[in-house]
Amino acid sequence: MELTMKIEGMMCSHCEASVKKALEAIPTVESAEVSHEKGTAVVKLSADTPFDTLKAAVEDLDYKVVG
Repeated sequence: MELTMKIEGMMCSHCEASVKKALEAIPTVESAEVSHEKGTAVVKLSADTPFDTLKAAVEDLDYKVVG
């Protein structure tokens, strides 16, 4: 399963790395491809995961998930 999240506030590759690490720390996340230029994170999941779980992982880093 693949999900694309729209994220505001990422400015550089360090931001990308932080978001990637936070998302990939969730057990059901197989991988996360994050782009600050596009403002997205494409998340590959191995099982159903509540969107709120993914959103919380990103927003805990002070970025805003908008979709």
